[in-house]
Amino acid sequence: MTALRLTKPTIAVLEILLASTDDAAPWGLSICHEADLGPGTVYPILDRLKNLGWVTTRVEDEPHPGRPPRMYYSLTGAGRAEATAAIAARRARRHRTLGLAWEAM
Repeated sequence: MTALRLTKPTIAVLEILLASTDDAAPWGLSICHEADLGPGTVYPILDRLKNLGWVTTRVEDEPHPGRPPRMYYSLTGAGRAEATAAIAARRARRHRTLGLAWEAM
């Protein structure tokens, strides 16, 4: 299994998932809207997260007339821990890098 690249779009998706609860899990297009990203960006990220075991999915229980059932996404316990640690590590690296760049000025 390959490591997850923490691109800006991936971080945006992870932050949305981290802010959600199992009672109010986001669905694919709601993540697209909230992250201001297209489905061609968000759905591959969600697929990678699912393949890593960070995310689980469930299909909407009651169908809604005029559209397919929604797929809801939730972080697993391990996924929540991994996402939190990965984002914190990236922020620490960026802070050190920006701090060093600022000190060099």
